[in-house]
Amino acid sequence: MLSFTFYNEFSKVLDDRILLQLNSVKTLKQIQVENLISSEWNAFLKGSTTASNLDTLNIHIPEHILQTTGIHDLTPYNLDGHTSIGLISTTSGQPKIKIIPYYKINNILLERAGMGSSGESYLVGTDFTMRSQSRFSPQKLPSTITAKTKGVQDALSGAIGRGVFKDYRGIEVYSVYSLINISNLKLVILSEIDISEVKAPLSQLKLKLLGLTILIMSIAIILSLFLTRIITNPITNMRESLKIMAAGNYKQNKKFVKNSSEIKDMFEALDSLKKSLQGAVNFSNELGKMNLNSQYVPKGNNDVLGKSLIKMRNKLIEFRNKETKNSITTKRQLVDGLENERRRLSRELHDGIGPLLTSLKFYIENHIEDKNQKLEMIRILDTTISEIRLMSNALMPSTIDDFGVGVALTNFVNNIKKTSGISIEFEDLTDEEISKITKNQSINIFRIGQELVNNALKHSHAENIRISLSEFDEFISLFYYDDGIGFDLKKVTLGSGIINIKERVEICNGDIQIHSKKGNTTIEIELPIDI
Repeated sequence: MLSFTFYNEFSKVLDDRILLQLNSVKTLKQIQVENLISSEWNAFLKGSTTASNLDTLNIHIPEHILQTTGIHDLTPYNLDGHTSIGLISTTSGQPKIKIIPYYKINNILLERAGMGSSGESYLVGTDFTMRSQSRFSPQKLPSTITAKTKGVQDALSGAIGRGVFKDYRGIEVYSVYSLINISNLKLVILSEIDISEVKAPLSQLKLKLLGLTILIMSIAIILSLFLTRIITNPITNMRESLKIMAAGNYKQNKKFVKNSSEIKDMFEALDSLKKSLQGAVNFSNELGKMNLNSQYVPKGNNDVLGKSLIKMRNKLIEFRNKETKNSITTKRQLVDGLENERRRLSRELHDGIGPLLTSLKFYIENHIEDKNQKLEMIRILDTTISEIRLMSNALMPSTIDDFGVGVALTNFVNNIKKTSGISIEFEDLTDEEISKITKNQSINIFRIGQELVNNALKHSHAENIRISLSEFDEFISLFYYDDGIGFDLKKVTLGSGIINIKERVEICNGDIQIHSKKGNTTIEIELPIDI
């Protein structure tokens, strides 16, 4: 703190000294410039200097200025852009004009005594362009260099001041400024020096102060280490307590003896505790998200928290498995009940209403005399019997029980082909004689095939549909393909058709893979063989 304070105070003193020196230089040059202009003006009025020929000057002076006696900044009207401080007199009726030699002004401002290697003094007009040569750009006309700096703006507003800001080059400088206001002439005079030059001597001082600071800090550290040994006993107890907590035992209150490297060990134990707690918290978060596949290893036999979390995870896994099993059982019961009801209705239609209609047909054939009336009634009965058969077959195809799911799907596809007008092919690769497909699996496979084809007819606009059913030693494979418009599983809202298919696959403990894009939709289903 002492070094920092000393350095800051020294910097402030240096800033004040530099600004005072610059102010002295600026004041001297301002007096010299004002004396030069005043002497030139007095000589001009006395006629001891020769007036310039207005026709030979390359200056376009406005009439209102030409008719005003006094000292004027004519630089903006000089067609060549050269600095022109003009003296105008109209006392004799005919305007006389004289331009103060530019080199005289430059000689005053370019005098560099007390300005260092980067200092300069210069003049700026009311249009914020320079009126004297820049020592950094001597090849440029002053009037082409813009100097709209803070010092120039403050001086033109009537202020006399000093400060640190960027000059016309964009470089930080110490600057002092004031306004030269003689007759009609307004010029800002500034004296400036680069901060980098002034601050250079401070670098060595900074190194010395840094060395002093390091020395003081080293002494302080050595003293601190010495004093630390007096107070290490409670820190040691804390370290050992944290180690036991990191192992998962949060109930210990045992006192511990002193050990070496106490501070380092304390932080290592604290870090171990943090990692242990972070692991438990992360594991808890995963359990909260029902990510029951996450793993956690207890820190030791006393890690009660870790063991409790693992027990919780196992209980949740057991609960989820039971819920999944119950859900599948419930769905299976619902589907079985639905299929049993369909089977009952199909049997009622086939065995109940069907024979009655057939008997009615025989009665009409044997007891109705009117031939036309008989034919019309028989036609209506045949249509009704056909519709009853279709309804019965839709509810539960009798071919499933008699010939297996392969034949049932073949008949279904053949009926669809007659009415849909699109190409549908079904390949049956099951073994009819020694097939291991159960009745429940047969019904679910048939319903899945129905759902796939019906969905394609309603939504896909497909021209070709291919289905194959294969039976292997350990699983049953149902493959579906169409060349329709497809759908995006991430964007499309799945309808009841896809949901029903997935539920039936889940009931059979199977697996389903859906891949869909325009012109190519495939669905692969595998069901395990029930042994």
